Amino acid sequence: MNAEGLVEVVLPGKVEPEGLEIRHGAVPVAGPGQVVIRMEATGVSFAEQQMRRGRYYDQPPFPFVPGYDLVGTVLTTGQGVDPGLAGTRVAALVKVGGWASHVRVEAADVVPVPDGIGAAEAETVVVNGITAWQMLHRKARVRTGQTILVHGANGGVGSVLVQLARAAGVKVIGTASARHHDALRERGVTPVDYRTENVAARVRELAPGGVDAVFDHIGGRSAVDSWNLLAPGGTLVAYGSASTRDDTGSKQGPVLKLLGRVWLWNSLPNGRRAYFFNVWAGRALSKNRFRARLRADLTQVFTALKRGDVTAQIAAQLPLTRAAEALRLAESGTVAGKVVLNP
Repeated sequence: MNAEGLVEVVLPGKVEPEGLEIRHGAVPVAGPGQVVIRMEATGVSFAEQQMRRGRYYDQPPFPFVPGYDLVGTVLTTGQGVDPGLAGTRVAALVKVGGWASHVRVEAADVVPVPDGIGAAEAETVVVNGITAWQMLHRKARVRTGQTILVHGANGGVGSVLVQLARAAGVKVIGTASARHHDALRERGVTPVDYRTENVAARVRELAPGGVDAVFDHIGGRSAVDSWNLLAPGGTLVAYGSASTRDDTGSKQGPVLKLLGRVWLWNSLPNGRRAYFFNVWAGRALSKNRFRARLRADLTQVFTALKRGDVTAQIAAQLPLTRAAEALRLAESGTVAGKVVLNP
């Protein structure tokens, strides 16, 4: 069975997408408590775009195999793992290592994908879906009838977030460039053009009392504006610093600055809250609690996908060996949805 061989994409250092390398080897063997997944779909996320610039704040040293998450079928199980898992379609959040034909992971980290959901469809909502669900329901704790502002409402996380919010009966204002506005309106979102409109002024017109939550992946100046748009008791969830993507200098700097602001804002006596969301938070403290939460939340997202509350947005599907092209496409900002890699 292992005659098929391993194919993986290696990020050798700070390179242009074309500098990615394809490596061949032996299929990994599952150790105790582990499974080997035959990858069916993995994706290009913002993390890989940062990693190739050496700017993802806790990336491993070069060279390494990128790939934040994957969906595939369990090929083999290690000692102490239910052999019945073999042949099951699962998803896993791995941070690195997903861009490979075969990936070895801890069995406790895999989440079953329900029947009737394709691998590429499921892949579009693994990291994006968990992030969106946890920010919406665990951090902001949105309720029916509330109003939220989502920056980049057509992006990977943003598009899932607005759909989950609408399914929960929440009003959504979303920023995006004009060409995405019709698609947003179809989803029941009120669009704002961040390129031509004064976002803060327009949001104040739409929500004079402020919004109940803002989801901001831009950081910098945008996070400050977002905080100022909150209604009393509102929540800002910052989850990135995309505005500094092409900066040089310290990769920790923008995140630390944002964390400092969050700390400062939370010390103010006005009933508003700010969070810096990191999907891995809490894993070091309690692996079991982290895994249980991840499994519960991703299962909710898969259920929403199956029910039609969330539509999988696949921007393009390319073979793993064309990862450079896929990364280039994802970085171009010209596509809506997730760029998926297949074996």
